[in-house]
Amino acid sequence: MSSDENHPSPSNPSRKRSGSALRLGPHKKATSSNPLVLHGRHFGRTVFALCNYPALLTTGILQLEELMDSPIEDYPADVRQEHKVFIELVDSYPGLLDRLTNGEEEDIIHAGELMTQRPLKSAILEWLVPKGQAVIPPLSRNIKSDRGFNHEVTSALLCPTGLDWSNAETKQSLKSGETAVRGDQWPMFLYAGCDYDPEDPWKGLLKSKILVFGFKHVFMSPSSMDREPKATCSGNAYLHGMKSVTKGSLAYIATQVRFSLSLSSVFSRTDMVTDSENFYHSILDLLEDPDESEEVAELMTWWTCRIFPNSSSSQRSISKNSTLSKIRAKRAALRERATTSTDTT
Repeated sequence: MSSDENHPSPSNPSRKRSGSALRLGPHKKATSSNPLVLHGRHFGRTVFALCNYPALLTTGILQLEELMDSPIEDYPADVRQEHKVFIELVDSYPGLLDRLTNGEEEDIIHAGELMTQRPLKSAILEWLVPKGQAVIPPLSRNIKSDRGFNHEVTSALLCPTGLDWSNAETKQSLKSGETAVRGDQWPMFLYAGCDYDPEDPWKGLLKSKILVFGFKHVFMSPSSMDREPKATCSGNAYLHGMKSVTKGSLAYIATQVRFSLSLSSVFSRTDMVTDSENFYHSILDLLEDPDESEEVAELMTWWTCRIFPNSSSSQRSISKNSTLSKIRAKRAALRERATTSTDTT
């Protein structure tokens, strides 16, 4: 376990850390009918994606043993974050902790492999242009080599904010790879109408139609884009009792849309072209930043109102001319009058 003079951490000679568990692990096929598979996918989509679940579970169980002697506060920040995600995971699946603590190491690794999150095939080609129009030139559904900066439509969406795709030099530099795009250089498609305002970078951020389409496709149903949003009996949101948009689910969808627009064919942590891991973490870091809580709260309400309009968490704003608003206004006026009367006596 890593440590430094500012964050002393207990050592355990029997435990070796080969890297963060909050990183993608090896790709292995799992049986989708297994409850752990379904739960692992939903956890990844809504709480924390890109996990190496076998490492997370193994590390988490060992961490519980070490915490009997030393509090989690004594560990470095990356270890504390891993532990936080581990606790969220076991709390979200009844009986999982007992299954892990009473099983052998092979059982823990097997459970982690079952839960490993897989990238999703996307219907993104249907969302690139207004309905009824065709993408010109056409894009292949099965081969991604014509996407990324090799196509005008996907290029304009992937172009980092602050750069002008219509500029010939910029276009050539991005297409040739001379200008490398890191994951924390956010693309235009994150903004509503692909309209980025450098003076107000929060304006329209994470409110684009393509993100809404992607969210509905994954969490509701592929056909939900054509009708009023609701959790259908076949949707992932309904199956897992999801009633609001989470920060993790929003970061996940943004990452999946970005990867689907790119020319990379394999979703991998070693892919330096898309740098998907860095992108995902940069989005999640913003959404979890306490200094941005006011903007984030407004954003999450905006999303929940569009995806789960009947959810109680989306009913935060009241119509100005509603009976409820008038009742509350009258009550506020009476309280203010009573306060004023008390102060003058």
